[in-house]
Amino acid sequence: MISVSEIRHRLPDAFLDAIDERYSPLTVDQILLGLSGERDTTLRVNTLRADVREVMRLFQKKNIKFVRVPWCRDALDLKNADERTIQKLPIYQEGGVYLQSLSSMLPQLALAPKPGERVMDLTAAPGSKTTQMAAMMENRGFLLANELDKIRCERLRYNLEVQGVTIATVCTGAGEKVGQAHPAEFDRVLLDAPCSGEGRFLANKSITYRNWSERTVQQCARVQRRLLQSACQALKPGGILVYSTCTLNLTENEQVLDWALQSLPLEMLDLDLQVPGSRPAFAAGYRPAVGKALRILPSRTMEGFFVSKLRKRR
Repeated sequence: MISVSEIRHRLPDAFLDAIDERYSPLTVDQILLGLSGERDTTLRVNTLRADVREVMRLFQKKNIKFVRVPWCRDALDLKNADERTIQKLPIYQEGGVYLQSLSSMLPQLALAPKPGERVMDLTAAPGSKTTQMAAMMENRGFLLANELDKIRCERLRYNLEVQGVTIATVCTGAGEKVGQAHPAEFDRVLLDAPCSGEGRFLANKSITYRNWSERTVQQCARVQRRLLQSACQALKPGGILVYSTCTLNLTENEQVLDWALQSLPLEMLDLDLQVPGSRPAFAAGYRPAVGKALRILPSRTMEGFFVSKLRKRR
């Protein structure tokens, strides 16, 4: 395991200064160890193709050790198998399981789409969240999966097909314009926004942080505000919006959320997610309702994440 001092030596100074200012020394060490580069392989059983107990029996026969994730009934945390091992299995190749980080399962659980509803994933590729929502909806209703990048869109279409999703329509376009094209059409909208990715930094993989800068953080926040405006426009009055990122800074999380509460017809809702290592968002200096959002600190099993749930006022 990489030491905390070695992790500090590798990660950007401005990033370290920000978490040092925000958290206690003990919590900072916890965060840095969570970014050390050692993380369990996790997956979600695709209930459109497979049964959780069937997958568990298969893994037991193959001596793949796992634990069930208490807050996500379809998720497994693997203890002695990597992604390559899983990718060789027919159950993976046939779409019965989807390799997915535990943190990235949270926004869909917060959104809680129901069978028969109209739901949009505003930034959908490569499809982990869209396919999870389709399973939650039991392939009943309508899912619009939007993706700006045409190459990533092809991966999205492939994953939807392999996972057996039949209710999704893929569209390629700027997320900032989707709300204008589909005003007040959706019961629920997921915006897992493009971000600076601090929660996914791995100290042993410089590719995860070498392009990070304070300027990038500001650029991401501007895009996120435009996407939130579009997402709100696409929602029916009374509709539910989940805004999430895989980053740790205030600029892309609490500040963007505070702006949304001031500028858009949105109100915060409580999150009913009992996740180890989670804590309320920072509310000091913002509207008190911002504190209803949830922060997930990086760990052996979880990437750093931010999740919030809002409702469009009627």
